Amino acid sequence: MGGGVPKQFRDFDGKPLLKATIEAFLRPEMPALAGVSLAVPPARMDEVRNWDFGLPTWVVQGGNSRQASALAALSALPDELESAVLIHDAVRPFPSADPIQKAIQALETWDGAVLGEASTDTLKRVDSQGRILETVPREAIFRAQTPQVARLGTWRRAFAWAEQTGFKATDDVALLEALGLRVLLVPSSASNMKITTPEDWNRATECRR
Repeated sequence: MGGGVPKQFRDFDGKPLLKATIEAFLRPEMPALAGVSLAVPPARMDEVRNWDFGLPTWVVQGGNSRQASALAALSALPDELESAVLIHDAVRPFPSADPIQKAIQALETWDGAVLGEASTDTLKRVDSQGRILETVPREAIFRAQTPQVARLGTWRRAFAWAEQTGFKATDDVALLEALGLRVLLVPSSASNMKITTPEDWNRATECRR
């Protein structure tokens, strides 16, 4: 993103983006939260501890990777192992209630669930020289989003296994998949965007207005 300030703490309509993202989950139509656990940089911990969301909040030091930060946040939660826990990107400020409700409900029969956006692009698989090897049917391809949902006990089991084995992943449900657990893909829209680039930031601020 650039600019010197971590993107999750850049001003987003008068407040840090991370705070705006959390407050989006407190809208009346969203599933009720029992608490929030936040993994943040050491220099931001005092600032975040002063935020009041009206529910229990744990603030922990983030790690050197997404996986390490998620583990730290999970470890701070009370040991209510059957509780559904949503792991969400700090920079997705437009979560939608309906797919999140469906993801939580899926835990009645599935080990986990993840929101995903159907691919609208034609996909090519290439070799190291850039030669096209095949065109991948896009009907079965989705771009993973967050929240990613599982019960606390399932998350802790998966993250403990990953730490013991050295398994690394770029999203959280990949740990469940690696353990052979059943994860449901819940379709979601492109409005649940992740702010990664300056272009994303511009689009998101326009959506906010």
